Amino acid sequence: MVLLTMIARLADGLPLAASMQEDEQLGRDIQQYQSQAKQLFKKLNEQSPTRCTLEAGSVTFHYCIEKGVCYLVLCESSFPKKLAFAYLEDLQAEFHEQHGKRVPTVSRPYAFIEFDSYIQKTKKSYIDSRARRNLGSINTELQDVQRIMVANIEEVLQRGEALSALDSKAINLSSLSKKYRSDAKYLNTRSTYAKLAAGGVFFIMLIVYVRFWWL
Repeated sequence: MVLLTMIARLADGLPLAASMQEDEQLGRDIQQYQSQAKQLFKKLNEQSPTRCTLEAGSVTFHYCIEKGVCYLVLCESSFPKKLAFAYLEDLQAEFHEQHGKRVPTVSRPYAFIEFDSYIQKTKKSYIDSRARRNLGSINTELQDVQRIMVANIEEVLQRGEALSALDSKAINLSSLSKKYRSDAKYLNTRSTYAKLAAGGVFFIMLIVYVRFWWL
């Protein structure tokens, strides 16, 4: 289920449009999630990952950045990632078509709140059971959704640094991991050669000993 959708300007985190799921059970938490989304917008910049998934317990944030605008959705963790990003791509295309040229000029929050009607219509089509059954047929640029960066929302917000720095650390960790695997492979190869050499020396010594003994 899609619980919250927000659109914000990347340059300053200004909210441009939003839509929430009306649910009494979620009411006590949705304001907290909305606050977290606003904090996240403030941490994003042009160096941030253009697509990211942020885990928050039983729910998950997904966002994508296109043409200076961040599109974010909060879903239940069971909601397919590929479907979530396809939903965001759909919103991005329509929002840019309708309001893209005006985004740099607005100064008040939720200047495009009327876009909620399109969000609601699109959301229904993506949570419809038929859409979920046809998930495999969605044709987007997100064939590799498993490679999208995944982090924890609380950790990101508590770090006090831009998400780009976290992304840099993730890249560094990936490089270190590759180096470790390369070093381990090299050490295993050396160990194999050492064992073969030791076996060869033992075999030669055995031959010499046998020949010496029989001579």
